[in-house]
Amino acid sequence: MRFLVTGGAGFIGSHLNERLLNDGHQVDCLDNFNDYYDPAIKRENVGIASDYSSYRLLEKDILDYDFLKSLFQSRQYDVIVHLAARAGVRPSIQQPLLYEKVNMQGTMHLLEMCKEFGVKKFVFASSSSVYGANKKVPFSEDDSVDNPISPYAATKKAGELICYTYSKLYDISVNCLRFFTVYGPRQRPDMAIHKFSRLIHEKKPIPVFGSGKSRRDYTFIDDIIQGVYAAINKCDGYHIYNLGESNTVELMYLIELIQNALGEKAILDFQPDQPGDVPITFADISKAKAELKYNPQTLIEEGIEKFAAWFRQKQSDNQTESGLCGALDDNLNTN
Repeated sequence: MRFLVTGGAGFIGSHLNERLLNDGHQVDCLDNFNDYYDPAIKRENVGIASDYSSYRLLEKDILDYDFLKSLFQSRQYDVIVHLAARAGVRPSIQQPLLYEKVNMQGTMHLLEMCKEFGVKKFVFASSSSVYGANKKVPFSEDDSVDNPISPYAATKKAGELICYTYSKLYDISVNCLRFFTVYGPRQRPDMAIHKFSRLIHEKKPIPVFGSGKSRRDYTFIDDIIQGVYAAINKCDGYHIYNLGESNTVELMYLIELIQNALGEKAILDFQPDQPGDVPITFADISKAKAELKYNPQTLIEEGIEKFAAWFRQKQSDNQTESGLCGALDDNLNTN
């Protein structure tokens, strides 16, 4: 099968590409390498996939409608996995118009391609943020999500709605996946676990918003990829699925796990609650278990150890590279 994976150079996308390629599929990775975080990180993410002859990197933007049309005229895709988006709750409050444009217009561009060129399977990356500050836990796909508290969450809810519309009008099968705080090797540097690890390693204070009692349903990357893969294989009609671990972890316990895994002490900087933050995320995954055979396996303690091992290796690699560059500079200066 031939896949188009948008946002494919990112954290989740790069892991998914490798799974698809390992299983013998053809993958076109579409990513604009924007500067939300260092594009060099994304280029490193796609390094393994680049070794496959069945992989193609397209450094383009989902907002470029003319490019998309020419692409679909030249390539026939069996499945689109749409992961590309402007991410993050707090940045969306600062740049709401950018989030609206990328997350809503970009999604509609891709659905238009499905309609015009007959792509019948579309997997859409939504978010647990759509649940807002719902007090009923765990969050179920049947719960009302009409009260998002950030532009990011609102765009993801809007994405689900427009996916429904195209599914019903044009007979496109769509699975919308509500991801719950995904972490693991290659996690975005702005995400809490990666950010906290970096600050601990650099002996800088960790910003702890509120009392530190907030809880999140942290989901390890391997479990998310298993869920996404299952959603690809069983994409028939229109469905929404929660993909989480169905286990909540308190922020202070998370920090304890990270510092223990790194063997370094955290410095805490308590700050007021942030706009857009919610007190808890907690996934009811009974629907995904029943219909997708989704079966997350990674306890937070195990997942943090795996992330810390990757993080330590990255720090070691960076130090080695810095040492090599320094030695080269010294050699150049003596000639």
